[in-house]
Amino acid sequence: MIQLLPFLCSPSTELLETRTARPFSFNFNTSDYRILLVDQDQERLYLGARDFLVALDLHNINKEPLIIHWPALPNQENECRLAGKGQRGECFNYIRLMEPLNRTHLYACGTGAYHPVCILINRGWRSEEYLFRIVPHSLEPGKGKCPYDPRQSSMAVLINNTLYAGVHVDFMGTDAALFRTMGPRPAVRTEQHDSRWLYDPVFLQAHIIPDSSDHNDDKLYFFFREKALEGAVGPAVLARVGRVCLNDDGGQRSLLNKWTTFLKARLVCSVIGEDGVETFFDELREVFLLPTQDEKHPLLYGVFSTLGSVFRGSAVCVYSMADIRTVFNGPFAHKEGHNYQWGPYTGRVPYPRPGACPGGTFTPGLRSTREFSDELVTFVRAHPLMFHAVYPLQRRPLLVRTNVPYSFTTLAVDLVDAVDGRYEVLFLGTDQGTVQKVIVLPKEQGILEELTLEEVEVFRQQLYVSSDMGVSQLTLHRCREYGEACADCCLARDPYCAWDGQRCARYSHTAKRRSRRQDIKHGDPLRQCRGFNAKGNEQIQYGLEGGSVFLECEPRSPHATIKWLMQTDASTKRKVVSPSKYYCTWPYAVGTDTVGI
Repeated sequence: MIQLLPFLCSPSTELLETRTARPFSFNFNTSDYRILLVDQDQERLYLGARDFLVALDLHNINKEPLIIHWPALPNQENECRLAGKGQRGECFNYIRLMEPLNRTHLYACGTGAYHPVCILINRGWRSEEYLFRIVPHSLEPGKGKCPYDPRQSSMAVLINNTLYAGVHVDFMGTDAALFRTMGPRPAVRTEQHDSRWLYDPVFLQAHIIPDSSDHNDDKLYFFFREKALEGAVGPAVLARVGRVCLNDDGGQRSLLNKWTTFLKARLVCSVIGEDGVETFFDELREVFLLPTQDEKHPLLYGVFSTLGSVFRGSAVCVYSMADIRTVFNGPFAHKEGHNYQWGPYTGRVPYPRPGACPGGTFTPGLRSTREFSDELVTFVRAHPLMFHAVYPLQRRPLLVRTNVPYSFTTLAVDLVDAVDGRYEVLFLGTDQGTVQKVIVLPKEQGILEELTLEEVEVFRQQLYVSSDMGVSQLTLHRCREYGEACADCCLARDPYCAWDGQRCARYSHTAKRRSRRQDIKHGDPLRQCRGFNAKGNEQIQYGLEGGSVFLECEPRSPHATIKWLMQTDASTKRKVVSPSKYYCTWPYAVGTDTVGI
């Protein structure tokens, strides 16, 4: 069984007081901050906002930022408003893409008041140059790279000077496509207005993942949700993983300038109740790829939520690339006619297998997708969907939250080495503007830490959080906040922290073993804190005879227990009392509480 341990909640005011958070915003009329790029070479964090591009110092985001003001052209703003698109603030330039083009330049795109545009940005060779400016005469149309509507989701990745983007490519937002533009290869896209390929999709993320040691097999895996043709009885929206070959040049006669290797499959994230009814979390909200030692096999974490009005909940499911590839190598979904149900295709599958890349492991004799047979291209056009779905590891979610007033929206994962092993720490953003810090344990129990958020990015032990109003930089570990006792530090069960003999401090595997006290699996301070201050803390509260007193005692750890003892003036003995909902009516005058372990 897997245990999920949420960490203590902390309001933003406390974070500022303890200096574990650095907020950033500047005094310009802007909003819609988004973390777009972490530049490890120049140690910068690049943000996009409405009409602005910002470069921040990774170590301290409050250092003087480098700023580019890039508004929409006045005539484009006027056209946008004349088209009736200005009521909700759409007629500005919302930055939606920023990718490294080479060592010295970035490629950025914005909505341009419903006129998508792109530019080159010179960032220099080194951060010491303080260079961050638009390259003159680099402005170019952004159709197929950036959406028209700032509210529409999009995804993009730039690799080897080639841009892959999932966007809506028309003013009305009815034509959604996966595009390849720029670079030496011809521009290609998904089949237009064919609901078998894409049906009102919401694009989320795209990642290039190698499938073998042969780079001809490299593929773009992308994640989205869409309306489902096969969901006549089931849900209206399903989560998807799709893929295309990077060396796909389209067909020769059919599917000209269209993907000929496009395939997609359903991602399932569900729980089975005690009554045997399966509940699906079908609205994929975010994905996070956690690298492993083998670049071909990263772990995929997906954040899901339910769409029903009766049942509300969120879940995190984890998938392996091996399971995803198995589904793509399985049967294709097929439907004989309108009145038939979907089933596996049982006829002859063309060679090479649809979805295989030319020149790869299984097709060494082919040089281009334009050499694919008409039979293969016709099959791909009609059968882009796989019959089997991809299920998560252990066929169940890693984490489920139901009957709570929030939904998970975003996710970052960090692997942390502790005294007793390596742990996954999840930072989960919610639609209520909080982050939950969750550790995965092999049992059951937990702690919660809530921080203000919209999107998260983990880098060098920092959590970068963006929202509509600004950006914050948070340390992943706030060990001092767990108190000044070994027991409190041990009970926190935070893999970032350990008792060093004097205080709760950042854990380092290079520190002396004798003085380190940490127990993530069991949280047992009696065993870990022998010789240290493992006794309970005592505080005294006084009450008037016949009156009521609010018994206020907030332990540093939710694993601590609170025991209230009552003592009268006429006696030296103490009697255990059980206050109701933190209130107690005192027949006598004095009360004492003990926080025990």
